[in-house]
Amino acid sequence: MSLSNATENQVLKMLLQGTDPSYRAGATQYLALFTADPGEAGAVASEASYTGYARVALAKSGAWTDGGSTFTNANLIQFGACTAGSNTLTHFAVVDTASGAVNMMISGALSGSLNVSAGIQPQFPAGALAISAD
Repeated sequence: MSLSNATENQVLKMLLQGTDPSYRAGATQYLALFTADPGEAGAVASEASYTGYARVALAKSGAWTDGGSTFTNANLIQFGACTAGSNTLTHFAVVDTASGAVNMMISGALSGSLNVSAGIQPQFPAGALAISAD
């Protein structure tokens, strides 16, 4: 699990200067899927591209279960079903926008690659995605 470089800087600004990140006040964040590690720079070039894909909106108030040092998704998360194309998904990220350029907050590897082709709908049961500060 990795905080993006931008998030690391924004956390320091918040802790040391009292400056809140612009995305903190929003009630919604988005989950994105990737075919390669977006890295700490938060590159979205490897974001999923199959037909039917879109980032999934998550309400901050109930999307994640606090397990102490690890947070997990509180509910089933379903992405759009693939209607054309294919991707091998390997990573996910929490971002601040529904599409386009993002502030990537956290990214991590999926527990295993997920091959997506026509008719496949990526989904994660409650507790399947884990985020920790380790």
